[in-house]
Amino acid sequence: MVKMTSVDEGKIKQSLSKYQNADITKKHVMKVLNLYKGLKYNVEPFVFNDGSHKELFNLQGTIPVSYKGTYYNIPICIWLMDTHPNNAPMCYVKPTADMNIKVSMFVDHNGKIYLPYLHDWLPHSSDLLSLIQIMIVTFGEQPPVYAKPRGIQTNSTPYPVQPFMPVPASGTHIPGTNFPPYPQNSQYAGGSNIYPPYMSTTASGFPYQGSYGSYGGSTSNYPSQGCTGSFPYPPSTQPSPTVPATAGASGTITEEHIRASLLSAVEDKLRRRLKEQFSQLLAELETLRRTQQELTTGSAHLTELFDRLKKEKTELEKNITILQDKEAELEKEIAKLSDNQSIDVDEAVTTIAPLYKQMLNAYAEEAATEDAIYYLGEALRCGIIDLDAFLKQVRQLSRRQFMLRALMQRCRQKAGLAG
Repeated sequence: MVKMTSVDEGKIKQSLSKYQNADITKKHVMKVLNLYKGLKYNVEPFVFNDGSHKELFNLQGTIPVSYKGTYYNIPICIWLMDTHPNNAPMCYVKPTADMNIKVSMFVDHNGKIYLPYLHDWLPHSSDLLSLIQIMIVTFGEQPPVYAKPRGIQTNSTPYPVQPFMPVPASGTHIPGTNFPPYPQNSQYAGGSNIYPPYMSTTASGFPYQGSYGSYGGSTSNYPSQGCTGSFPYPPSTQPSPTVPATAGASGTITEEHIRASLLSAVEDKLRRRLKEQFSQLLAELETLRRTQQELTTGSAHLTELFDRLKKEKTELEKNITILQDKEAELEKEIAKLSDNQSIDVDEAVTTIAPLYKQMLNAYAEEAATEDAIYYLGEALRCGIIDLDAFLKQVRQLSRRQFMLRALMQRCRQKAGLAG
């Protein structure tokens, strides 16, 4: 394998200087260019649908594709976004003047390539080399281009006037070329009454200026890029109309042939448009169904919220009524207290049971006993009473205090109070 020279690497690095991830992009490009010599790099302006221009790096040329045991050079062009590899590249098939695009689920009529690998592009694991290898495998099963019939002109003549030249069969070599022979086209060879459908010169549209969508989320216009040189390509596998056998004996394309080709082209175009409209309506229907489901879910959620608010409103009104009653009671008690200026201390605290009253009285007496012992100590200190009288009174009060405390403890046990 021939490696890129330091000069080429320097040019590529300079071309990618405006890219956000220049080093990673250069690494991806170098791997591709070292392996596929049919690809060349370039920096050209890319025109988006909004009219804006941007200089983007692209790889264009040919990749080898194996079709039925023979290798063919398929022309492609890969545009790298300036955010590569965060966004997937934009890939196109670029047929030459003697090629037509074969529309499939992987290539549209403008040549844009659609692959699951591009749709599921992962910035940290996807790269250009794997993308090209997937293209080679995919195009080996469904070629993206096919040979134009030799008799169809590309000038102002609206229909072919020369005898139809069938595509060479397998094993036939085209003089003057260095490419492998075309594979046999069972639809065009082996009979004079089968011809490919008529294709207008605008169907190829290359180099083309049409607007295409991008995989990065924005749409863009594909710039005018010529792809010179001849490349071998597999023949078409599209169905072709049959014309009466009496008209094919001379080997000349007659009006019946043109009419059949036009009918086939119109039929294909109508079928494609109907399919597009059906897909669009199906997508709209799916969107409406999803919207209906979201609205139904939202309606159920709102109904649940309304029910909850009603319950909370009922509870709130009940609590307001209770608070108003309590407020009336408080106002009544305040009015009663303001009328009676003197308050009886004994009636200030009331008990709800005789046991609690007994415990309250014992507590009050015990507190009074504590105070009496304190004042006896003060009297002894001041010399008001002698020591014998002090000890006698303290002994009696202490015995009474012990009995009161035992009574309070017994009452608490009976009342079931903690502690």
